[in-house]
Amino acid sequence: MPLVPKTNLAPELALTSEKIILDVGGMKCAGCVKAVERQLTQHPGVKSACVNLATEVAVVESETGAVDADALAKRLTAAGFPTQPRKASDKEAGGTLEDPAEQQRQQMRSAIRQLIVAGVLLVLSGIGHFGSITGSILPVLNNIWFHCGLATVALLIPGRPILVDGWLGWRRNAPNMNTLVGLGTLTAYTASLVALLFPQMGWECFFDEPVMMLGFILLGRTLEQQARGRAAAAFRQLLALQPQVARLIANPNPEKLGGGSNSVEIPAEQVRVGEWLQVLPGDKIPVDGEVRFGNTTVDESMLTGEAVPVIKQPGDMVAAGTINQSGAIAIQAMRTGSDTTLAQIVALVEAAQTRKAPVQKLADTVAGYFTYGVLTAAVLTFVFWYFFGSHIWPDLAISGGMEMMSHAAHNAPHSTLSTHHSPLLTSLKLAIAVMVVACPCALGLATPTAILVGTGIGAERGLLIKGGDVLERVHQLDTVVFDKTGTLTTGNPTVTDCLTLEGLGTGDKEDKKNYQYPIPNPQSLLQLAAAVESGTHHPVAKAIQQEAQRQQLSIPDAVDFHTEPGLGVSAVVEGATVLLGNWDWLSWHGISIGDTVQQVAQKLAAEGKTVVYAAVGGTLAGLIAVQDTLRSDAQTTVDKLRQMGLRVILLSGDRLEAASAIAKQLGLNSADVMAGVPPSKKAAVIQELQANACKIAMVGDGINDAPALSQADVGIALHSGTDVAMETAEIVLMRDRLNDVVESIRLSRATFNKIRQNLFWAFAYNTIGIPLAAGVLLPSLGFVLSPSGAAALMAFSSVSVVTNSLLLRRLA
Repeated sequence: MPLVPKTNLAPELALTSEKIILDVGGMKCAGCVKAVERQLTQHPGVKSACVNLATEVAVVESETGAVDADALAKRLTAAGFPTQPRKASDKEAGGTLEDPAEQQRQQMRSAIRQLIVAGVLLVLSGIGHFGSITGSILPVLNNIWFHCGLATVALLIPGRPILVDGWLGWRRNAPNMNTLVGLGTLTAYTASLVALLFPQMGWECFFDEPVMMLGFILLGRTLEQQARGRAAAAFRQLLALQPQVARLIANPNPEKLGGGSNSVEIPAEQVRVGEWLQVLPGDKIPVDGEVRFGNTTVDESMLTGEAVPVIKQPGDMVAAGTINQSGAIAIQAMRTGSDTTLAQIVALVEAAQTRKAPVQKLADTVAGYFTYGVLTAAVLTFVFWYFFGSHIWPDLAISGGMEMMSHAAHNAPHSTLSTHHSPLLTSLKLAIAVMVVACPCALGLATPTAILVGTGIGAERGLLIKGGDVLERVHQLDTVVFDKTGTLTTGNPTVTDCLTLEGLGTGDKEDKKNYQYPIPNPQSLLQLAAAVESGTHHPVAKAIQQEAQRQQLSIPDAVDFHTEPGLGVSAVVEGATVLLGNWDWLSWHGISIGDTVQQVAQKLAAEGKTVVYAAVGGTLAGLIAVQDTLRSDAQTTVDKLRQMGLRVILLSGDRLEAASAIAKQLGLNSADVMAGVPPSKKAAVIQELQANACKIAMVGDGINDAPALSQADVGIALHSGTDVAMETAEIVLMRDRLNDVVESIRLSRATFNKIRQNLFWAFAYNTIGIPLAAGVLLPSLGFVLSPSGAAALMAFSSVSVVTNSLLLRRLA
C-alpha cells in the first residue's frame, strides 16, 4: 500500500523530494523516538524525519533517489531498532510484514506471558511479608535465600528483555527508559546480594524490590499496549476496507455482459486503468471506476458516513471499498492502487498520525536529554544523602520491603531498622527510586495517542484531519471564511432570467443601427451563451447549459475559447465574438453598459441572483440571471460557529448586492461580507485578515479556492472528487456536508485538549515524582517513595496518558 500520495506534495517539491515509510520496532519511550529521529536525520540525503511512538512508524522525507530505504532500515536495525521499509509490493511478493492486527495480538500474547511470570513471582515475594501468618505453614516463604531466588528468576526471565534493551541503549549512547529501569533493578539486586553474602556489613536485603519493580512495570506496559491497540483499532478498520480481489473481464463485450461468465479473479492491486471488472452483489468495489453496464445500489457509508445506499447507473462513478448491494454491474477502472480515493484517505490518515503538534516539540526535545538528566539526578541524590543528608539527619532511615513510608529512627526500636547504620544503603535506595520513577514514556505517548484516536474517529465520520499541527492551529482559530458558490450554496444554480437588449427597454434606433448581430429573442441569447459556456466547467456555465437543454435548444458550435477566472469567458460563435461575464469583464473589453441596464442588473443582484452580461460583436446583447440556493444546513452551521465564539465571513466573487442577499439570509452583517473578489485575489484577502492578527480557517470546494485554502491557517475543503482538495486543505470533509465544518472543529479542539492534558500530566508526574523519590519530604514528613512504589507510579503514568486519549471516543 502506498502511504503518501503524490497529491500531498506541492508540484515543485514532488520533483525533488520523496517520502519513505519505515516500520520501526523496539521503541519504548520518547527518548527512543528522539534517538531514531537522530539516526535518520544524520543519514546523507535525508531532509527530515518524523517518528510516531504509538504507531511505530517513521516518515522520512529525502531527496529523490538519494536514499535507499533498505539502507535506512539496516542503519536503524544496527542501532537496536528492528526496522523494515514499507513497500507497495510487500503483499504481492509475500513480504515479511505481518498484518498489523496479528502483530498486535502476538505482542499482547508475549506481554501477557511475561506478566504472568512476573505476577507469580510478585505474589510469592509478597506473601513472604506476612510471615506471622504463613510462617508456620510454609516456612520457606520467609527464607531470604528463597527471595534471592525469586529476584534472580525475575531478572533472568521477565526482566531479561528490559535489561538487554537498556544495555544496548547505553552502549549506543542513547539510554532509554529500559536503561533506567535496568540500572535500578540491577542496583537493588546487587546491593541485596552483597548484604546477603556479607552480613557483617549490617546492610538490609531488599530482594523484593526488583521483583515488584519488574512486576509493576510489566503490568503497566501490558495495559498500555492494550490501550494503544484499542487506539489504533479505527485505523486498522480503515485498512480492512481495502478490497483484496477483483473480477477481471478479459474480453469485455457490452452485448454479452449480462451473462457475466467471462471473468477471472485477480488481486485488486494488479488491476490497471481502463480494464473492465465485474462486481457482483455483496462484493467490495475493487477500484475507482465508471459503471459501464447494469444498475445497482451502492453502500458508500465507509466514505461518506451516509447509511442510505446510492443508486448507480451506467455513467456514474463508484469508489474502491464501497459495497455493491443489489445488482451485478460492470465497471471500467479509472483510478487504481495508490490513486483510489480510499488509498488516498488511508495514506492521509497514516501520514496525519506522524505529523506532530508544535507543542509536542518541547516534549521531544526534553525527552531527548531526559534519561541523562534522570541519571544525573540519581547521582546527585546519592551524593547528597550519602555525604550530607545522613549527617544532617542521622536518625532517618528507610524501611525495606513493600512499604512506601519511611520511619524516623527515634520512633521505632533500633533492631527493626537495619539501615540505621548504613547511609550507603539509604542513599542507594533513594537513587534507585529516582531512576525508576522517571519515565519519558508518558511524554512520548502524550501526543501520538491522542492524534491516533482523534484522526481515527475523524476517518470514521468522513473528516480527514491531517495531523497534530493542524489540531493546534484549529484550537487557535477565531475566524472562519466561507466561499459562497458551491460551499454555502448548493453549487447547482439555475437560470431565472434571460433578457435581451430589447427586453431591457434600451433598444432605441441608434443601438439597432450599431448592432450588427441582432438577438431576436431570449432563446437565441441562451443558445449563444450555452455555446460559449461549453468551453468551461464553472457552476454558472453548467446552469446555462442545463437551461438550454431543458428548453431543447440547439447549441451552435464555438471556437477560440478563452477563460479569465473570476471575470468571464469568450468564444467565437458563427463568426461573431461573444463575451459572457461580469461588469468588469465587459468594461475590460471596452463595452459600455447603459444606466438602464445597470439598474436592472442591480435589481436582480439585490434579489440574490448572479448577473451575467452578454455581448456580441463588441456590443451589449442582454443579461442572464442565475440563482443558487443555500445549502439546507448553511444557516445552522453559521449559527453554531458563532456560538463557538468564531467570527464568520462570506467571501464571494459576486457583486456586493448578490453576496449581501445571501449574507442577509444567514444573519451576517455587512462588515462580514467581502464581495467582488476573484479567485486569484482571495488568498490576498486571507493574508490581509491574517495581518490583523486573525487566525483564519478558509472553507471552500477545493478547486478555485486552492490558493486561499493554502494561505489560510487551516484550509477546510468539501470533498469535490478531485485531488486538489486532498492537496491544499488541512481538513477534508468527505461527506460534502457543511455541518461537518462544525464537527471537524469540535473534534480538533477536543483532541488538542487531550494532548494538552496528557502533556501536563506527563510533565507534572515527573515534576512531582522525582523530588518525592529523591526524599524531599523525608526529613519533614518522613515520607518517601520506595523503588517498588516508584515503579508502580511510573507504570500508572503511561497507562493514564493512553487511557485519557481513549476517552476522546466518549467526548467527541
